[in-house]
Amino acid sequence: MKIELTRFPDMQVEGLRPRDVWVWTPPDYKADPHRHFPVIYMHDGQNLFFAEKSYSKVTWGVAEAITRLAGWGLIEPAIVVGMDNTANRFGDYLPTRAFETAEGQAQIEKMVDLHNDALEKNEFVADLYLKLIVEVIKPKVDAYFRTLPGLPHTFVMGSSMGGLISLYALVEYPGVFGGAGCFSPHWPVVESVIQPYLKTRLPEARGHRLYFDYGSKGLDAEYGPGQAMVDEVVREKGYQPGQDWLTRYAPGGDHHERAWRSRLHVALRFLLGGWRFAP
Repeated sequence: MKIELTRFPDMQVEGLRPRDVWVWTPPDYKADPHRHFPVIYMHDGQNLFFAEKSYSKVTWGVAEAITRLAGWGLIEPAIVVGMDNTANRFGDYLPTRAFETAEGQAQIEKMVDLHNDALEKNEFVADLYLKLIVEVIKPKVDAYFRTLPGLPHTFVMGSSMGGLISLYALVEYPGVFGGAGCFSPHWPVVESVIQPYLKTRLPEARGHRLYFDYGSKGLDAEYGPGQAMVDEVVREKGYQPGQDWLTRYAPGGDHHERAWRSRLHVALRFLLGGWRFAP
């Protein structure tokens, strides 16, 4: 499948490192010049479309998945906006507001002590990253492409730390993002703070859809307890499993693009197709 992308280079806001943004439009976009489309904003843009750019040399296959599912009539075709990460990936994606408590600040210090070679160089700027998406990238995409810009048609998606920032984006901007796809969220770095944060900030059920998954191998093997903590809050907020919230456990699934690619169709059907699944 030939993939054509529009590149917006060096997108940034003050205090945030610049990054390239890539936009893919589905085949239906050219076929119907009067049609408008939902948009999925995806993190780690290098891993989405071209194997030679991907860390693991395996892509998410998102263009192929959307083309296939839309062709079968299972989802609405969507535009994909892939936002490259930077050397500050951890700092860009760590949910900042969740660590504003004394306990959160203590955990940040502990993480830096344990991983000082890597983390002390990070700038914790997730709020600026979300500002970039909401105030710079999204307006540009909406102006340049035929989008459906409203809440029901705007989604955010990512894996690992990208799964955390996807949830954070929906929580912090519930009037912008109607659904979040969180693949293998890296819960261990937020386990001490995620429940109180979500209890305070997660919007009550109605108008949003949440998708979570995790596997059983590699880093994913550590994610069960954190996912259970998050599921508890999501349930308390009134989300109904299989209807507006879906958590899937994937036995044998590893922490790898190949695994996320294999589960992508489920998230796309749930978020864009409005499918209901057995809890």
